[in-house]
Amino acid sequence: MSPSQIIVLATPVFFGLIAIELAVGYKRQRNTYRLNDAMNSIGLGMLSQVSAVFTRLFRVTIYAWIYSLVALWHNESFWLSWYGWLLALVFYDFCYYWLHRAGHESALFWAAHVVHHQSQDYNLSTALRQTSSGALFGWIFYVPMALAGVPPLVFGVVALVDLLYQFWVHTEHVGKLGWFDRWFCSPSNHRVHHAVNDGYLDRNYGGVLIIWDRLFGSFKEEGEQCVYGTRSPLNSWDPLWSNAEVYWALAKDSWHARSWKDKLLVWFKPPGWRPSDVAARFPKDPFDINKVERFHPPIDQSVAWFGAAQFALVLGGVAAFLWNADTMPLSQSSVWLAVLTASLWAIGGVMQGRLTVMEVLLVEACALATATGAENLVELHHVFKPLAMLLAIACVNERLQVLKTGGRFAWLLVAGLVFSLIGDCFLMFPGYFIPGLVAFLTAHIFYIALFRQGMSWFPSKRALAITLGFGAAMYAFLYNGLNPVLKIAVAAYVIVIALMAAQAIGRATVLRDRQSIAVAIGACFFMLSDSLLATNRFAMQFPMAQFFVLATYYVAQVLIASNSSLGAVVAGSVKASNLAPVGGQSRQLM
Repeated sequence: MSPSQIIVLATPVFFGLIAIELAVGYKRQRNTYRLNDAMNSIGLGMLSQVSAVFTRLFRVTIYAWIYSLVALWHNESFWLSWYGWLLALVFYDFCYYWLHRAGHESALFWAAHVVHHQSQDYNLSTALRQTSSGALFGWIFYVPMALAGVPPLVFGVVALVDLLYQFWVHTEHVGKLGWFDRWFCSPSNHRVHHAVNDGYLDRNYGGVLIIWDRLFGSFKEEGEQCVYGTRSPLNSWDPLWSNAEVYWALAKDSWHARSWKDKLLVWFKPPGWRPSDVAARFPKDPFDINKVERFHPPIDQSVAWFGAAQFALVLGGVAAFLWNADTMPLSQSSVWLAVLTASLWAIGGVMQGRLTVMEVLLVEACALATATGAENLVELHHVFKPLAMLLAIACVNERLQVLKTGGRFAWLLVAGLVFSLIGDCFLMFPGYFIPGLVAFLTAHIFYIALFRQGMSWFPSKRALAITLGFGAAMYAFLYNGLNPVLKIAVAAYVIVIALMAAQAIGRATVLRDRQSIAVAIGACFFMLSDSLLATNRFAMQFPMAQFFVLATYYVAQVLIASNSSLGAVVAGSVKASNLAPVGGQSRQLM
């Protein structure tokens, strides 16, 4: 049985214990759970386990390779005895202590480990909140086990035991345990580890045994009440940003540092260290525990129930994926990883108020349309592909009604989406490539007219030259693989999509607002998607072509649909300002 399948079997136990803790909390009138935070923590655990299908292979492969090459002592019979297993578990926990300590004392390792600490609540769901990037560098700390000759099988089992043990210590409902606290990681000891109080910071790293902390001077006994979270709060339910936030902050500080030495030290110094020049140019307020506020954005009860229902469906999908992951080809696993990740991101968005219910359904439909197309699930693909564009149209109408705007901008956007839907329907069936091409060409003409609103034609001549140049190069690449009819049709299509992208990019160079930039990025994704489609169809086939074509296509459509509807208001205000007299002159956008 694989580690992924063991996690699936353990999941009902996890949720049963969470339910017990929740019931105890209500009985004691001391509930430690919030739906949004618990969903975010469990979702990050799901994302960690799904991505671990890839990172675990990376970590175990490296371990097995080192073991096979440089193990100093080969004696499997010893390690498979009861005392060998026990020694291996203690050995692993010792290595884990130093990895865990590095996760708090070196910024690069903290960037991975921070995910586990971001929750401002402390309960059993927090235990499931795990990183998706820890295996990239964490394997370094287990090399001594490979050198000592601990077999990969034993290493994998004790690693799982060490991880599962740590689940139960994430609770506020178990007090101090006397002698047990002196030897083992316990709820009391681990509460200290998760606290941001000055006296508790960076203490109690042990996974199973706390004696490592006592030996190496990092132990602190629980006293004052713990305040949980991180000193730079996440303030988001976005699982992708949760994994990326510290990496991004380090990258920015490294970029802005003037000294090459500081650019490197940023990644290895303790968390919070910043080069003096960067700290002076981009100051941050010092941490004040009295100003800590719990992140809890308001949400309608109906939306919360919707988010919870979607979360339960994704949980089922994750369980099915993990149970079958070890028998899936890597390409198939990648497809479903993308679907589950997109779904978790969308659910986090609706719980935070960044996405509407309709937009969540749109993201999920796009993800499923991509997956069913890539996996050649024809009947399901014929459902989700048109459904995705119907939901895009519904999202636009919903957004326009909320913004109380419409007119020419609105109907041009809807028309572009409608003809995209028609093109999708044609391309689902063999023999309708030319009608599909014509439908998409018409959609792009509507998009050009849409991006022209309140603008001059092609405000950025450089963007026009680049997009037309890229289109010409692509057409030359495809030319020999096209029949005479397609040569004309594809030439017209290449010109139109290049002009569409040029108009979108030019608009972004004028407005320089978030919506127009997102639309320009969407237009570039459209060019990429069509280039991939044409390359695979007329020049050379490449692995996972359908996945990449559809993924980039839906990214393009979602960016254009969601941001153009917001941009309608911006366009109206910009157009009005351009017509307003200023000193007897009217301003023109160039």
